[in-house]
Amino acid sequence: MLTGVLCPTSGTAVVAGLSVTSEDSALLLKHRIGVLPDRLGLFDHLSVEEHLLMTGPIYGLSKVETLYRAEQLLRVFGLDQGRFTYADQCSHGTRKKTALAMAALHNPQVLFLDEPFEGIEPVTARTIQVLLQALSGRGITVFFTSHILSIAERIASHDILIQKGRIVWNTPATELSSTLEDMYFNLVEPPIPEDLPWLGSQPS
Repeated sequence: MLTGVLCPTSGTAVVAGLSVTSEDSALLLKHRIGVLPDRLGLFDHLSVEEHLLMTGPIYGLSKVETLYRAEQLLRVFGLDQGRFTYADQCSHGTRKKTALAMAALHNPQVLFLDEPFEGIEPVTARTIQVLLQALSGRGITVFFTSHILSIAERIASHDILIQKGRIVWNTPATELSSTLEDMYFNLVEPPIPEDLPWLGSQPS
């Protein structure tokens, strides 16, 4: 709903100064936001570079500006060596970085990222973490979901916990009274430890 894919059945929300329920602002909203979807939305038979070159004109960028920004993004994300690799031949981390580069190419006011740190190696995770912090420092709102609470705790300036569609915690990160992990266990889903006595035991 926040990205304009679904229309809410009730209520409203404002993203980048635009109402998500307004048909008049639907196209403008899509130009003001960047989205990293869960399934990444890549085309198997396009290369990493081709994805970026395709994205620019969609948002009204000239060929020259698209090339300029694509070169920088390929370099920042460490994608320049594999720029001609087709998406279906890329690792999950490379695919995720490609999709994130596409989301950032048009300089959005708001980035929506679905699990940006899921299933990637530590180097890629650190690259994305540093980039998101830099974007936030330049005034871009970064709205991301994550089940990797340690990373969320390091980089988020505001934390929201959701349980069964309801917000159960909503506060600036500086006001957390304990770790984000502890808050999650207390408010969302406590762990249920169970001893398995047969594990590690050897038959006599």
